Amino acid sequence: MSKIIYKIVRHDGGWAYEANGTFSERFANRKAAHQAAVLAASEQAAPRETSVISWEDETGHWHEEVADGRDRPQVTVED
Repeated sequence: MSKIIYKIVRHDGGWAYEANGTFSERFANRKAAHQAAVLAASEQAAPRETSVISWEDETGHWHEEVADGRDRPQVTVED
């Protein structure tokens, strides 16, 4: 299981949350950024539908596999 950490940080003259090097939109205060991060984390952890996915590897070969919608990452929010 993968792990995603949402961190509350100063960004672009306000506050944002950052996960895996990507920043959210800017929020006026830390509390608003924290609330948005909690919402994003809960959506990331919510089960999805199981479906068939296709993906291309580094050699150009295509693969097809079943993605279990219950296999969601572990998520946390850090202030």
